[in-house]
Amino acid sequence: MAGVWMFQNNGVIRLVENPQAEQQVVMRGRKKVLVFLATGQVITSYHSLEEILKSLGWEIYFGSDPELNQYHRKNSIDLISLPRDFSKFSSVYMYDIVVKNPNLFQVRDM
Repeated sequence: MAGVWMFQNNGVIRLVENPQAEQQVVMRGRKKVLVFLATGQVITSYHSLEEILKSLGWEIYFGSDPELNQYHRKNSIDLISLPRDFSKFSSVYMYDIVVKNPNLFQVRDM
């Protein structure tokens, strides 16, 4: 028998044959949020995100894809593309914002 013995919250131990797969299942259950560090504000809508992005010099980019909200900065090649439906705003998009705005945003577990 190959695997890892893991303790559960109730004190019982059990054998997990594929601990990496189990960890991925646990990670999928965690909800991520985008936080604007200057104010500690959790981004809950595109309206609040757009206000912050505009204050940071981002402008709406009218691209050809009707499924996306896009933002760009003048004199830059950076482009942020977000799904129009905020319910599809996942950690992938959050990390894109973090990378393009270093030290201003952070992705946290809820």
